[in-house]
Amino acid sequence: MNRHEQRAMAACFITCISMALGNMPPLLFLTFREQYGLSYSALGLIVLVNFCTQLSLDLVFSFFSYKFNLVKTVKLTPFIMTLGLCIFALMPVIDSAHAYPWLLCGTVVYAAGAGLSEVLVSPTVASLPSRNPDRTMSLLHSVFAWGVVFVVGFTTVFIKLFSADRWYIAVLILALLPLSGGVTFLTAEFKSPPTPENASGVAGLFRKRALLLGIVVIFCGGAGECVMSQWSSGYIELALGIPKIYGDLFGVAMFGLMLGIGRSLYAAIGRNIVRVIAVGSLACAVCYVVTALSPVPVIGLIASALTGFFVSMVWPGTLIAVSDRISDGGVAMFAFLAAGGDLGAAVCPQAMGFIADAFSLSAAGQSLAARIGIGPDQLGMRAGLLISAVIPLIGAVAVIFLGRIRKQNS
Repeated sequence: MNRHEQRAMAACFITCISMALGNMPPLLFLTFREQYGLSYSALGLIVLVNFCTQLSLDLVFSFFSYKFNLVKTVKLTPFIMTLGLCIFALMPVIDSAHAYPWLLCGTVVYAAGAGLSEVLVSPTVASLPSRNPDRTMSLLHSVFAWGVVFVVGFTTVFIKLFSADRWYIAVLILALLPLSGGVTFLTAEFKSPPTPENASGVAGLFRKRALLLGIVVIFCGGAGECVMSQWSSGYIELALGIPKIYGDLFGVAMFGLMLGIGRSLYAAIGRNIVRVIAVGSLACAVCYVVTALSPVPVIGLIASALTGFFVSMVWPGTLIAVSDRISDGGVAMFAFLAAGGDLGAAVCPQAMGFIADAFSLSAAGQSLAARIGIGPDQLGMRAGLLISAVIPLIGAVAVIFLGRIRKQNS
């Protein structure tokens, strides 16, 4: 690998870390509610807009990647993320009367850059020379997890030290991260990652069972990862009775820490990715059950954090397993897989909320909660997590079938 390719690899890693900044807005929701009077549904829409924007970019590149200059596009993505973060931080302060539209605007621009990064960074890294491509891919995704830990820790500590009113300064400081990735890309030279040359080549990917099974597996991986990471803070606070600041640090941050440890371990010593995904998915389901049913808060807390470890290799591992079986899928293949993962990450946490509300508001749920001595909201959240355990089980079955497909038969 020459120095230009080394810079490209470094820029890809920085850009992947920058994607973790998408986990920051939920940490500021209480601040936005107090400063701008936003409702919970309005705040929830910010998360939904983030995922929908990324999913839209995934789908565009799934079908039309051959129409883009991929080298120029991947170099542009960190600058788009930086612009989005600057809009998100500055415009609500400058024009506080219209803060919410500006928050949504910044979210859309940042998410567009993050969506492009999600689609293009992995195939770019896969196309660069590497002694062990599988472990390089795992390491790439591990830095995202470490980025989540950093973002949660930095934002929480900053607000604690300098007050929530100065949240925008924290966002601007973090915006330096994607900016540095973009500057690094400017001095990098690398070949365009492969992609089908026309629409028929893209459509042909859907005739390959490995891709279809991979979409199912990564859907379940995205769901298993995001249901727990997005609900762990609230679950720890409501169902386990632990204060919010510790819910953020020991819920979201510990989950991210376990996610990073799992991916880093595979990058160092991992092998047989299909078995790792299958075992991890089964263990993830067990963690969901334990978290939902444990009467002891510390056990629920540990199980919640361990979910991050066991689900850690499902998303990057699926990229590895499918690319091992489809060598010519290129950017379109990675985009379809990213779309599947983003769909699971967007739909299933929302479904978890609907399940929790249904249980907590139903007469049967309220009666059961009274009999076992917990609040209806606690029962609803526990029920949602318990039902969500089905998702990683489906992923475990799908990856077993994926493992049976050989490259020449894909």
